Amino acid sequence: MSLADEVALLEYKEEYQAEEEPVVEQNLSNETTDFRDFFLRPELIRALADAGFERPSEVQHEAVPHAITGVDTLEIRRDVQEIFLACPVQKQVIMLSATLSPEMRHLCKKYMQSPVEVIVDDNKNLTLHGLLQYSVKLEEDMKTKKLVELLNTLDYNQVVIFVKSIARVKMLAHVLTELKFPAIEIHRGKNQKDRIDAYKRFKAFEARIMVATDLFGRGIDIERVNIVVNYDMPDNADSYLHRVGRAGRFGTKGLAICFLSSPEDEDVLQQVQERFKSSVSSLPEQIDTSLYTLCYFWSSSTFAT
Repeated sequence: MSLADEVALLEYKEEYQAEEEPVVEQNLSNETTDFRDFFLRPELIRALADAGFERPSEVQHEAVPHAITGVDTLEIRRDVQEIFLACPVQKQVIMLSATLSPEMRHLCKKYMQSPVEVIVDDNKNLTLHGLLQYSVKLEEDMKTKKLVELLNTLDYNQVVIFVKSIARVKMLAHVLTELKFPAIEIHRGKNQKDRIDAYKRFKAFEARIMVATDLFGRGIDIERVNIVVNYDMPDNADSYLHRVGRAGRFGTKGLAICFLSSPEDEDVLQQVQERFKSSVSSLPEQIDTSLYTLCYFWSSSTFAT
């Protein structure tokens, strides 16, 4: 299995816009001849091969990048209509999505005739089994102090810390490194090569702390990650689910901690609890290590660069 096949993060578009200089997006060439150029997950590449697809068609070349970058179809409705008009009248249509909003669901049905819906799981069961979820109410200027306290006291294999902008990723990664918690970063401001290098280092356990934007929030499977910290809360419940899903992968245990520093943060957490029928309680003073680690962990006191 190629490592490049696993790099699903490389072309994702970050949800939050940073107060940075414009970043030139990297697009695939019109001469793309291999589905691997799209950095699809291994199972998707195998499925395409099993279906008899040897190379991307013109339609796939246009559609796949939109799908893997999370482009909102509601914003490109006219393009979707033109694609459907260009397709044969008699055709099979399959639409797949990890999460589907009511608005998008209604739109999808307009392009399908008497569709059969297959829902793998309902919303209330989407949260991961074995994942502890806690919240901490604090002032904005106390976040870093609390984070360092957690890194000093919790037992972790690897940690992913989510923030809302490129500037905050850089700031927090720098501060943590200065405080002897070496951290690497992934965000849209890095070029593709640097993103791949950072991902490889983290996956190879050459680093134990990752600071990232939502670019790292989807499609990344790294089994050693057992703690996720929402340093900044996401904008919605779907993004929250994708973020905390970085911990507790492959049936392992995990811990998710959210910092709440505004009424908006608390509103998002309330949406999460209502949608997924779950309860996110306040962070206790002590947490039983066995509840969020499995057979292997390295104490923060033995951290090595």
